[in-house]
Amino acid sequence: MAGKTALIVYAHQSPSSFNAAAKDAAVQTLTAQGYKVIVSDLYTMKFQPSATAADIKGDLKDPEHFVYNDEACAAWKEGRLSDDIKEEHNKLLEADLVIFQFPMYWSSVPGIMKGWIDRVLTQGFAFSLQNMYDNGIFRDKKALLSFTTGGPESMYLPDGIKGDINIMLYPLQSGVLHFCGFQVLAPQIFWNVAHTPPDARKALLQAWQTRLKGIMEEQPLSFAPTELFDLTFQGGFRLRPEVKEARAVQPYGLTPGHHLGKRLPPDNQTKPAPRD
Repeated sequence: MAGKTALIVYAHQSPSSFNAAAKDAAVQTLTAQGYKVIVSDLYTMKFQPSATAADIKGDLKDPEHFVYNDEACAAWKEGRLSDDIKEEHNKLLEADLVIFQFPMYWSSVPGIMKGWIDRVLTQGFAFSLQNMYDNGIFRDKKALLSFTTGGPESMYLPDGIKGDINIMLYPLQSGVLHFCGFQVLAPQIFWNVAHTPPDARKALLQAWQTRLKGIMEEQPLSFAPTELFDLTFQGGFRLRPEVKEARAVQPYGLTPGHHLGKRLPPDNQTKPAPRD
């Protein structure tokens, strides 16, 4: 994979954590394959997670009513975003593969990583009304979530107390990554590592390294194609009537978000779609 670049957006406070070990394993494995690997270590960088007017250099377009998306988009067009955002933009532009490495907090990412998403995936730079989902700006890039959980896999099954992990991951994988056009690869989930013995932890890291050796050849997850929707304000950006009619006889919905009152497609957010 000479000539490829991987960006790892990493959020854990401790260099002795399993997340740090997973990050280091990715750096070593990808570098050995010829990747250029860039790491955004958010805590070490003291990355500012709050999206505020401080992200904008110069005068605001509307100082009386600050709307972050509007101001940030205008600042991006005019080269007036803060230096830390520009630096992350440059990393993203260079990356062919983006890995988010983190411990799951409250069924999502840590606050500092949510701040990275809020500030770095700037409107205009990362998405627009014309460029989203299948036609997204980052459609030639791949991304995946790699994270640890505080409980065993059984807690995240459809009948587990935490609920179906596929539903939990949908807002991040569809609403953030796929929305920006990324080809979203199956997540790398390290279940319950705090209660996993050292030998088993070592095996988990070895499996991660093995996966990374073929990561760019993997089939991405399946999402509802934008061509199925009426992408107009008049049509409400809803599924076309003929699509809903055709899906009426199908046993499953399209995705956890487009369930259509049916059973969820199995493992939609944790396993790649089967090849045609």
